[in-house]
Amino acid sequence: MIEEIIKAIFGDPSEKKVKQLTKVLTKIKEFEKSQENYTLDDVKKKTQEFKELFVGLDINSKEDSKKIKDILESIKAEAFALVKTTAKLLYGKEFELRDGRTMTWNMIHYDVQFIGGLAIHEGAIAEMKTGEGKTLVATLPAYLNALTGYSVHIVTVNDYLANRDWAEMGVLYDALGLTTGVVYGNQPRTDKKEAYECDIVYATNNELGFDYLRDNMVISKEDKFQKHLFFAIIDEVDSILIDEARTPLIISMPDDEPTSKYMQFAALANHLQKGVHYKIDEKQKTATLTEEGIQKVEELLRIDNIYISEHYNDIHHIENALKAMASYQRDKDYLVLDGEVQIIDEHTGRVLDGRRYSDGLHQAIEAKEGVEIKQESRTLASITFQNFFRMYWKLAGMTGTAKTEEEEFYKVYGLETLIIPTNKPIARVDKKDLLFKNEKGKFDYVVKLIKEIAATGQPILVGTVSVEKSEYLSQRLTQEGIKHNVLNAKNHAMEAEIVAEAGQKGAITIATNMAGRGTDIKLGEGVTELGGLCIIGTEKHETRRIDNQLRGRAGRQGDPGTTQFLISPNDDIMRIFGGDKLFGIFNSPMFASLPDDEPLAQSGMLTRKVTSVQKQVEGHNFDIRKHILEYDDVMNKHRSIIYSRRDKILDNQNMHEDIKEMVQNQISALVQSEFTKQSQKDNFDVKEIIKKVNEFLGMEAIDDKIELDDVSNIKDGEELAKYIGNIAIDELEKMKDQAISQEAFFDLEKRVVLSSIDELWMRHIDSMSKLRDEVAFEGYAQRNPLVVYKEKAFQKFDNLINEIEYKVVKSMFSIRQNEQVVLEEPEAVEVENMEELVREFEEKLKQTKDIENQRNTDEVKKIRV
Repeated sequence: MIEEIIKAIFGDPSEKKVKQLTKVLTKIKEFEKSQENYTLDDVKKKTQEFKELFVGLDINSKEDSKKIKDILESIKAEAFALVKTTAKLLYGKEFELRDGRTMTWNMIHYDVQFIGGLAIHEGAIAEMKTGEGKTLVATLPAYLNALTGYSVHIVTVNDYLANRDWAEMGVLYDALGLTTGVVYGNQPRTDKKEAYECDIVYATNNELGFDYLRDNMVISKEDKFQKHLFFAIIDEVDSILIDEARTPLIISMPDDEPTSKYMQFAALANHLQKGVHYKIDEKQKTATLTEEGIQKVEELLRIDNIYISEHYNDIHHIENALKAMASYQRDKDYLVLDGEVQIIDEHTGRVLDGRRYSDGLHQAIEAKEGVEIKQESRTLASITFQNFFRMYWKLAGMTGTAKTEEEEFYKVYGLETLIIPTNKPIARVDKKDLLFKNEKGKFDYVVKLIKEIAATGQPILVGTVSVEKSEYLSQRLTQEGIKHNVLNAKNHAMEAEIVAEAGQKGAITIATNMAGRGTDIKLGEGVTELGGLCIIGTEKHETRRIDNQLRGRAGRQGDPGTTQFLISPNDDIMRIFGGDKLFGIFNSPMFASLPDDEPLAQSGMLTRKVTSVQKQVEGHNFDIRKHILEYDDVMNKHRSIIYSRRDKILDNQNMHEDIKEMVQNQISALVQSEFTKQSQKDNFDVKEIIKKVNEFLGMEAIDDKIELDDVSNIKDGEELAKYIGNIAIDELEKMKDQAISQEAFFDLEKRVVLSSIDELWMRHIDSMSKLRDEVAFEGYAQRNPLVVYKEKAFQKFDNLINEIEYKVVKSMFSIRQNEQVVLEEPEAVEVENMEELVREFEEKLKQTKDIENQRNTDEVKKIRV
């Protein structure tokens, strides 16, 4: 409300910013005119001149960063003009693309695309409507920023789009004198390394995130893919930074827990009654046992108290089984295809290939459906898109629907949202919503409406919110003898064919959210005269963005079209989020005689109330994402420190001095602790201290190096620690001297340190996940769970750093016990202990599988206060 008042008084800052960017157009046109006689050779020479301006500048230097920004600002108009000049020089020419296709270049930038490009260069989100050419827009800021010598990453939502845009836009970049690469799943390492070396890199958000995690698991600097996270231009930015924000990227390995327990808890859940033994919160998708339920579960499990620590896992499994049974619906939340549970993306309606619910929920659903239960996984590394993309030096994006989420974009990512004018005026007519008494009456009306419109030949696209409802409507139309196509997660293989027909005369298409994003429906011959594409939305979605995406399928590039949504009290958003209270008017006497299949009204007031419900849902979802980020920010600090240390180790050719320091630190801590204990006894026994040190180092070698007469006179713990520490360090020096070469020994030390970090980091991730579950109960004690989480997380991380040092020292002296280790090259050693200590993590990596975008829909339960 306050923001609206400010806009009313001072105007919309977004509009003002767009007007400022429009002024740059004049300069661009001036440069464009001066480049009229350019040849393609002239273009490449100019590119080289631009590149030379940035030689020697480092984005990690504050001073150089400012210089880079200043130079970019000074050349942006000329660089943008050069891109258009190049597009003109290519116009009408045929090219054989890298993916084997041929293409005639027929794209030239127009004015509003320059405005979009400028917005992206400024580090903002450009909201551009369907058909406005976002792919071409990205070439402008991508070219400009790639001149710095740092790679620009253009981020897409799937491999198909990444490969398509790389192949097609590569024609333009090649002519400009820039190199382009594409990164995709299961790509050969050499190809991927070459791709990341290019000026412009096309990749999916998943692959970029996974490669970042993989880079921080390597044991050699040469194995890393990503050198710098410089500038990311994210296509469909709302999908990636908003919809996927609750979805951590996880690299994992199979756990060894048995899967039989999931069947046991699924059977137990069947003995519990909803409303009596447990309650379901549809908003949060959580299950909570009632007092009666707790008693029933304790009775079935034959235990006295389920809320003691040893039974925490049982509670977790029971709640998962209840959620699987009551909250997650087949053909709405997931499909069962070929004996596997496959998740349906609530935002796009597509199957999320290879993704699984986390924390045992997926296994609980598999048990419910009676399919093969796959093992849970143990996390080796993870990161959210929120924290990954915030690491970039500069971030920007583009989409057709961003304005409704502009607050979150700004607060979380610091990104301003700018609405870019369309090249042609929008001719689409968005009609007022129609309101119905109930869902059956609404669908009766939809069938009747489709019949009427179909008689004219106007193509119709009907949007539904789930596979289940798309199939229900399809069945109704089939009964009426109405020919139509269905596009949902079950028949996604026919998507291209169905979309190609959707704009043709007489076409009727029923679709889930799959048709709402990334589909460009072109009108067939004679359809413009019939009024363009007719969109019928059978239900409002949780967010206005998804409704707007469906609307956006009609009226592209100035085409005509109509859209209308139909609403009933039974719709999910009304039922779950309390919107049904708005429909008390339906029960009034004045509507009692109205048939169910007749709309009650075209009421602007009720439509505004429905919009108000959507805003509440959007606010609710924002709060969830914000809470998740608050927790992940804690873990992100830990991750940044650990990964930074790993990088320094990879850069460091010699860890020897660091390890000597670790030896002294660990012995000092042990000796001073034992010294304090011995000081409190009547008979001070220095031999007991030496014995403890020997047990820690796993050797007896320091016994004969210690002069008991010398140490007996030492009455200070610090002095004794230094004395014994020096002896241990001498033993470490002997290991180095006995090695076949110092280089081999230093490599061994580096591997031991990296292995120790990686193993303990994996345990830390698991420990932090459990901590997050544990602190959820702090709310009952009137303590803020997040505050408790931060306090305990600090202690855990402090312990982690100490445990890493402890393991490194312990590992080095364990190796010391076998002389063969230090007398041969590390890779030639055939010693079981050595293999375990040095090769352990590499072996784990071989077993590792990527669980791409493992959905963590249970996060809500974890963080709820």
